[in-house]
Amino acid sequence: MTRDAAPFSHPFRVAALPPRKPSRFDLRPGRDASAAIAADLGLLGLDGLRFRGELRPAGRQDWVLEADLEATVTQACIVTLAPVTSRIAEPVVRRYVAGLAEPEAEEVEMPDETVEPLPPVIDAGAVMVEALALALPPYPRAAEADFAGAVAAPEGAEPLMEEETTRPFAGLADLLKKGDGAS
Repeated sequence: MTRDAAPFSHPFRVAALPPRKPSRFDLRPGRDASAAIAADLGLLGLDGLRFRGELRPAGRQDWVLEADLEATVTQACIVTLAPVTSRIAEPVVRRYVAGLAEPEAEEVEMPDETVEPLPPVIDAGAVMVEALALALPPYPRAAEADFAGAVAAPEGAEPLMEEETTRPFAGLADLLKKGDGAS
């Protein structure tokens, strides 16, 4: 997801944070901000979004963000496109480590996905939107949605309806039988 501006931002300048005590936050985006977040994530609706936690020092230069994410989201059903409402309640943890080098390879296996390099500004609003995106149900489905499979065929052809005819080697047995009869 590449974007010019985040739909919601709540920055903490690391240099201005108290070095010995946590900085608490309780983010509850208003209606306009929630609508912007919903549009950014392709949601039909977003209600009751709340991101509550703290950003605290961890050692001399490192920081930990721990928070609870709560929201009610409405997505389109993957079968019927009917609205599907889900409740999200997720713990969120990010560890910001000073001096952590950015990976240079195109693909890198990350042993701990909560660890990130320490930036000059930690944006709790951006973390909230990212955590919400990761917590969304990937395949929302309405309770009454029934998907028996798509049936399609080119014009003039008969669609494949039976499971046996849709298997990749279904016609192989017929070919072998025809080959036996020809010998």
